[in-house]
Amino acid sequence: MNGPELTHLIKARQIPAEPVVIEPNKDECRKLAGRFGLSSIERMIAKIALEADGKAVRARGQLNAQITQICAISGEDFPVTISETIDLRFVHESTVPQALAESEEIEIELAADDCDEIEYSGEAFDLGEAIAQSLGLAIDPYAEGPNADAAREKAGIIAEGNEDGPLAEMLKGLDKG
Repeated sequence: MNGPELTHLIKARQIPAEPVVIEPNKDECRKLAGRFGLSSIERMIAKIALEADGKAVRARGQLNAQITQICAISGEDFPVTISETIDLRFVHESTVPQALAESEEIEIELAADDCDEIEYSGEAFDLGEAIAQSLGLAIDPYAEGPNADAAREKAGIIAEGNEDGPLAEMLKGLDKG
Protein backbone atom coordinates (compact mmCIF):
# COMPACT_ATOMS: atom_id res chain seq x y z
CA MET A 1 0.00 0.00 0.00
CA ASN A 2 1.22 3.47 -0.84
CA GLY A 3 1.11 6.46 1.47
CA PRO A 4 -1.65 9.05 1.60
CA GLU A 5 -2.55 10.83 -1.63
CA LEU A 6 -2.53 14.24 0.07
CA THR A 7 0.03 14.94 2.77
CA HIS A 8 0.55 18.20 4.61
CA LEU A 9 2.44 17.71 7.86
CA ILE A 10 2.10 20.29 10.62
CA LYS A 11 4.51 20.33 13.55
CA ALA A 12 2.42 20.54 16.69
CA ARG A 13 4.92 22.86 18.41
CA GLN A 14 5.12 25.26 15.47
CA ILE A 15 1.52 26.13 14.68
CA PRO A 16 1.37 28.71 11.88
CA ALA A 17 -0.33 32.00 12.80
CA GLU A 18 -1.92 32.36 9.35
CA PRO A 19 -4.54 29.91 8.04
CA VAL A 20 -3.13 26.92 6.20
CA VAL A 21 -4.28 26.54 2.60
CA ILE A 22 -4.35 23.02 1.22
CA GLU A 23 -4.90 22.78 -2.53
CA PRO A 24 -3.94 19.47 -4.12
CA ASN A 25 -2.23 19.47 -7.51
CA LYS A 26 -3.64 17.60 -10.53
CA ASP A 27 -1.86 14.36 -9.69
CA GLU A 28 -3.06 14.42 -6.07
CA CYS A 29 -6.61 15.17 -7.28
CA ARG A 30 -6.44 12.23 -9.69
CA LYS A 31 -5.27 9.89 -6.91
CA LEU A 32 -7.93 11.15 -4.48
CA ALA A 33 -10.61 10.68 -7.15
CA GLY A 34 -9.48 7.06 -7.54
CA ARG A 35 -9.52 6.52 -3.80
CA PHE A 36 -13.08 7.80 -3.45
CA GLY A 37 -14.51 6.28 -6.64
CA LEU A 38 -15.02 9.61 -8.37
CA SER A 39 -14.63 10.32 -12.06
CA SER A 40 -12.54 13.38 -11.22
CA ILE A 41 -11.81 16.18 -8.80
CA GLU A 42 -11.61 19.39 -10.78
CA ARG A 43 -10.81 21.68 -7.87
CA MET A 44 -10.32 21.29 -4.15
CA ILE A 45 -9.21 23.83 -1.60
CA ALA A 46 -9.28 23.94 2.18
CA LYS A 47 -8.49 26.99 4.32
CA ILE A 48 -7.83 25.94 7.90
CA ALA A 49 -7.01 28.03 10.97
CA LEU A 50 -5.00 26.20 13.61
CA GLU A 51 -4.85 26.99 17.31
CA ALA A 52 -3.30 25.32 20.31
CA ASP A 53 -5.95 23.77 22.54
CA GLY A 54 -4.06 22.63 25.62
CA LYS A 55 -1.90 19.72 24.42
CA ALA A 56 -4.06 19.37 21.33
CA VAL A 57 -4.43 21.42 18.16
CA ARG A 58 -7.82 22.61 16.94
CA ALA A 59 -8.31 22.93 13.18
CA ARG A 60 -11.28 24.94 11.90
CA GLY A 61 -12.10 26.10 8.43
CA GLN A 62 -13.78 25.31 5.16
CA LEU A 63 -13.34 22.68 2.46
CA ASN A 64 -14.65 23.43 -1.02
CA ALA A 65 -14.45 21.09 -3.98
CA GLN A 66 -15.80 20.63 -7.48
CA ILE A 67 -16.03 16.92 -8.28
CA THR A 68 -17.48 14.73 -11.01
CA GLN A 69 -19.37 11.80 -9.57
CA ILE A 70 -21.09 8.78 -11.06
CA CYS A 71 -24.90 8.74 -10.68
CA ALA A 72 -25.98 5.80 -8.50
CA ILE A 73 -28.94 5.18 -10.82
CA SER A 74 -27.93 5.99 -14.41
CA GLY A 75 -24.17 5.44 -14.13
CA GLU A 76 -23.57 8.78 -15.88
CA ASP A 77 -21.12 11.41 -14.69
CA PHE A 78 -22.49 14.61 -13.21
CA PRO A 79 -20.90 17.60 -11.44
CA VAL A 80 -21.19 18.05 -7.67
CA THR A 81 -20.16 21.00 -5.51
CA ILE A 82 -19.00 20.24 -1.99
CA SER A 83 -18.80 22.86 0.74
CA GLU A 84 -17.94 21.36 4.10
CA THR A 85 -17.17 23.01 7.44
CA ILE A 86 -14.05 21.54 9.04
CA ASP A 87 -13.74 21.27 12.82
CA LEU A 88 -11.07 18.82 13.96
CA ARG A 89 -8.95 18.36 17.04
CA PHE A 90 -5.57 16.65 16.76
CA VAL A 91 -4.61 14.90 20.00
CA HIS A 92 -1.20 13.41 20.66
CA GLU A 93 -1.34 9.72 21.57
CA SER A 94 0.49 10.40 24.85
CA THR A 95 -2.48 12.45 26.10
CA VAL A 96 -5.04 9.70 25.50
CA PRO A 97 -5.58 7.71 28.72
CA GLN A 98 -4.23 4.16 28.32
CA ALA A 99 -7.53 2.62 29.44
CA LEU A 100 -9.27 4.44 26.57
CA ALA A 101 -6.62 3.46 24.06
CA GLU A 102 -6.82 -0.26 24.91
CA SER A 103 -10.57 -0.61 25.41
CA GLU A 104 -12.52 -2.12 22.54
CA GLU A 105 -15.94 -1.62 24.08
CA ILE A 106 -16.17 2.03 24.98
CA GLU A 107 -19.15 4.15 24.10
CA ILE A 108 -18.73 7.89 23.68
CA GLU A 109 -21.65 10.19 23.03
CA LEU A 110 -20.94 13.28 20.99
CA ALA A 111 -23.08 16.36 20.71
CA ALA A 112 -23.78 17.79 17.28
CA ASP A 113 -21.28 20.60 17.83
CA ASP A 114 -18.44 18.35 19.04
CA CYS A 115 -15.46 18.18 16.72
CA ASP A 116 -13.81 15.01 15.49
CA GLU A 117 -10.67 14.00 17.36
CA ILE A 118 -7.75 12.55 15.46
CA GLU A 119 -4.95 10.89 17.38
CA TYR A 120 -1.39 11.33 16.10
CA SER A 121 2.08 10.22 17.14
CA GLY A 122 5.46 11.87 16.83
CA GLU A 123 5.96 15.61 16.50
CA ALA A 124 3.60 16.31 13.61
CA PHE A 125 0.10 15.50 12.38
CA ASP A 126 -1.07 15.15 8.80
CA LEU A 127 -3.59 17.88 8.07
CA GLY A 128 -3.66 16.88 4.40
CA GLU A 129 -4.88 13.34 5.13
CA ALA A 130 -7.49 14.72 7.55
CA ILE A 131 -8.79 17.03 4.79
CA ALA A 132 -8.82 14.11 2.33
CA GLN A 133 -10.87 12.05 4.81
CA SER A 134 -13.24 14.99 5.30
CA LEU A 135 -13.79 15.10 1.54
CA GLY A 136 -14.48 11.36 1.50
CA LEU A 137 -17.09 11.73 4.24
CA ALA A 138 -18.77 14.63 2.41
CA ILE A 139 -19.34 12.60 -0.77
CA ASP A 140 -22.84 11.14 -1.08
CA PRO A 141 -22.28 7.52 -2.22
CA TYR A 142 -25.88 7.32 -3.48
CA ALA A 143 -26.01 10.67 -5.25
CA GLU A 144 -28.39 10.86 -8.15
CA GLY A 145 -27.62 12.84 -11.27
CA PRO A 146 -30.06 14.79 -13.43
CA ASN A 147 -30.97 11.73 -15.56
CA ALA A 148 -31.75 9.37 -12.65
CA ASP A 149 -35.54 9.50 -13.11
CA ALA A 150 -35.26 8.82 -16.84
CA ALA A 151 -32.97 5.84 -16.12
CA ARG A 152 -35.46 4.46 -13.59
CA GLU A 153 -38.31 4.82 -16.05
CA LYS A 154 -36.32 3.13 -18.83
CA ALA A 155 -35.51 0.22 -16.49
CA GLY A 156 -39.16 -0.10 -15.47
CA ILE A 157 -38.53 1.05 -11.91
CA ILE A 158 -41.40 3.16 -10.64
CA ALA A 159 -41.90 5.28 -7.58
CA GLU A 160 -42.95 3.58 -4.36
CA GLY A 161 -46.73 3.47 -4.10
CA ASN A 162 -47.23 3.32 -7.88
CA GLU A 163 -46.71 -0.42 -8.25
CA ASP A 164 -48.87 -2.35 -10.69
CA GLY A 165 -49.05 -5.84 -12.17
CA PRO A 166 -50.30 -9.18 -10.84
CA LEU A 167 -48.05 -9.28 -7.77
CA ALA A 168 -49.03 -5.72 -6.82
CA GLU A 169 -52.71 -6.67 -7.13
CA MET A 170 -52.21 -9.68 -4.84
CA LEU A 171 -50.36 -7.58 -2.26
CA LYS A 172 -53.11 -4.96 -2.28
CA GLY A 173 -55.58 -7.68 -1.36
CA LEU A 174 -53.68 -8.72 1.76
CA ASP A 175 -55.03 -7.56 5.08
CA LYS A 176 -52.60 -4.97 6.52
CA GLY A 177 -54.10 -5.25 9.99
